[in-house]
Amino acid sequence: MNGTTRSPASPPLLDFRLMALAVAAVLALAVNASDARQRGERQVADRQHAPTTASVQRSRGADGAVDATRTGRHGGTTSVDRYRDGAGSTDARVTGPRGGVSTVDRSRGTDGLVDKSVTGPRGSTTTTDRTRGADGLVDKTVTGPQGGATTVDRSRGSDGLVDKTVTGPRGQTAMTDRSRGADGLVDKAVTGPNGQTATFDRSRGADGVIDTTVTGPKGATTLDRSRGADGVVDTARTGPNGRTSTVDRARGADGAVDSLTTGPNGGTTAIDRSRNADGTVNRIVTTTPPAGR
Repeated sequence: MNGTTRSPASPPLLDFRLMALAVAAVLALAVNASDARQRGERQVADRQHAPTTASVQRSRGADGAVDATRTGRHGGTTSVDRYRDGAGSTDARVTGPRGGVSTVDRSRGTDGLVDKSVTGPRGSTTTTDRTRGADGLVDKTVTGPQGGATTVDRSRGSDGLVDKTVTGPRGQTAMTDRSRGADGLVDKAVTGPNGQTATFDRSRGADGVIDTTVTGPKGATTLDRSRGADGVVDTARTGPNGRTSTVDRARGADGAVDSLTTGPNGGTTAIDRSRNADGTVNRIVTTTPPAGR
């Protein structure tokens, strides 16, 4: 949750023992990788169904916490009620489209870090315990409903950059090694439990915007970013098969950034954001499949 982007429709109720294995799957599909700025914007534009719409309506409560109502493509509604507890932490109550309720309880430990406990509709609980290592970096242990624990250990390399090792409940390990290129930008290599590696090579274009080349087991994917006349960054993504998708962003009169994602087959996903009087941002997502589908 970045203040507005946590996904309450699917709270993290699964056993986190899948985390390290998921990293391996991501590596195997690295050609489909993108950066965080495109998450939530890249929808599957080529689905074989009629145009659909989903929306998120946010509002700020009297305690300053942001609530949200999410309406899915099929009309199901999920509500997120956030509130501040006596210690000043923000907790949440999430009610799904079928009435199931999940709770998120945050607390600040003696080390000043925020821990979290998520309890699902059926009583299953996932806890996140953060600790500060001797190097000053924040590590964490995530314990799933069945007791399996996943640890995230961060360390600072000799170049001053923060690397990471994720160890799953069965001992499987995924590592992220960051390094600074000759251009001063931070690159990284991600190695999964099966030994496969994906590399992320960043470079600065003539327009000053950072591009990325992701090279994985199945080839290379390039992300070519450019700054439009309105100052907002657009993106063209080309996979190893040469197919290209584009993200065209535009800033509205209220300052919120809209986007239009066009897939390689012509399908589109439009995201229309609007800013409320209380400063929160609503979102409407319209997905249109390619012509003839």
